[in-house]
Amino acid sequence: MNINLTLIGQAIAFAGFVWFCMKFVWPPLIAAMRERQATIAEGLAAAEKSAQAEEEAKAEADTILAEARNQAAEIVSQAQKRGNDIVEDAKKTATSESDRLKVSAQAELEQEVVSARESLRQQVSAVAVSGAEKILKREVDANAHASILDDLIAKI
Repeated sequence: MNINLTLIGQAIAFAGFVWFCMKFVWPPLIAAMRERQATIAEGLAAAEKSAQAEEEAKAEADTILAEARNQAAEIVSQAQKRGNDIVEDAKKTATSESDRLKVSAQAELEQEVVSARESLRQQVSAVAVSGAEKILKREVDANAHASILDDLIAKI
């Protein structure tokens, strides 16, 4: 056996193997690697887009949350203002009702006073008539008149 012939045969076999690999094995491997590279690039781009979308969503959520807080604060302030208005209206109503009741009570008191005076006049006139009857039935005497007048004063 000759080393040169073996070496040349092995070189030709190796060259044939390399040619076969480059012609039939290498192109599908390269295509699979390029496809995998493209898939990885798409995945990274999608990850970047989703990270960016997440940041935008967080920013939008923060904006919406801030608006909601502002609206809630505005609603609370409006409710407090409305509550204060209701309290003020109630105070005004109570004051006017109090004034009306005072006027009514004053009118009723005046009516009671007038009624009491009228009743007192009737009683005084009855007592005066009764006293006059007693005076006229008795004889005219200063001491007798004094005692009747003292009785009248005591009754009044």
